[in-house]
Amino acid sequence: MVVKFSERVAGIEISGIRKIFEAAGPDSINLGLGQPDFDTPQHIKDAAVKAIQEGKTGYTTNNGIPELRAAISKKFKNENGIKYHPDQLIITAGASEALHIVMQALLNPGERVLCPDPGFVSYASLATLGGGKPVSVPLTKSLHIDIEAAKGLMDTAKILVINSPGNPTGAVESKESIKALVEYASDKGVTVVSDEVYEHFIYGKKHYSAALFGDNVITINATSKTYAMTGWRLGYLAASPEIVGQCLKVHQYCQACATSISQYAAVAAYEGDQSAVKVMRDEYEARRDLIWTGLKEMGFDFPKPEGAFYTFVPMKPALTEKIIASGVIAVPGTAFGVNAPAYTRFSYATSRQNIMTALGRIGKIVK
Repeated sequence: MVVKFSERVAGIEISGIRKIFEAAGPDSINLGLGQPDFDTPQHIKDAAVKAIQEGKTGYTTNNGIPELRAAISKKFKNENGIKYHPDQLIITAGASEALHIVMQALLNPGERVLCPDPGFVSYASLATLGGGKPVSVPLTKSLHIDIEAAKGLMDTAKILVINSPGNPTGAVESKESIKALVEYASDKGVTVVSDEVYEHFIYGKKHYSAALFGDNVITINATSKTYAMTGWRLGYLAASPEIVGQCLKVHQYCQACATSISQYAAVAAYEGDQSAVKVMRDEYEARRDLIWTGLKEMGFDFPKPEGAFYTFVPMKPALTEKIIASGVIAVPGTAFGVNAPAYTRFSYATSRQNIMTALGRIGKIVK
């Protein structure tokens, strides 16, 4: 029997990041996966255990438990200066599901989605799965969004994706850039999808939420990076009531609700002690300095990451292959779009010792 698959699925590839991660050997140093090596803070784990013991293990309302939506609404007001009513939120199975349901809810066949390129692997693939057409938005030499290039593409676009701090680049967009993009998109009838999952890991700059500058924005975030909760699969989207109403339809049929236990844990994350976030941020900054200095001393020339936990390094593919063969797992630039074949992403979400060992192996290769 010959199975004919949908063109949407046949038109995308398995994530290049996951392929590298799953192929890593036992002695490898993994600088490939963007996963915090910190444990989830204890008070968050305690809240999950308490929820289990109290029998809070059934389905929740489709859009998420009221306590969590209220906590996130408060977080938006206090940290981001944005007013989102709890009913303007949908709790999702990670930011990945939030991105998925947005593309499904907004796109008609062939509509264009502007994606930063290089950019996070999911954007273009999820646009394709939604029936849309991903279009690359180039970056500048400093790895920031090329504002004029983005404006030039908006006449025929439905969605513009912004990711600041950025994956894989570590770039943090300025207030002026985000404001210009949101306002221009509004004039053109383009919806901005703002992926802000790395907002708390910024070094020397400031985070500005896109929704500060227009009501044409869908804000996406998650507990995964901020609270080292990647495996808990807890994210959310916030938008106008009209958009939330349509996204909720997709969410109901593909997910029904996010895991109840993770939702109760997330309430503790947002309402509890935030000191662990600063500890992680400070440690990532130290690791950033370590890997950036080490690679610069080897002769690699690239911007110092301003946020997230990635360095995006100009590097010939043949050299990347040698580095991976040496047991240092990194992700070739081809995984992040068509504009970065001669780049490699290194994640510094691992220990300083691992980074030092990896730098030693890389140094032997580039001598």
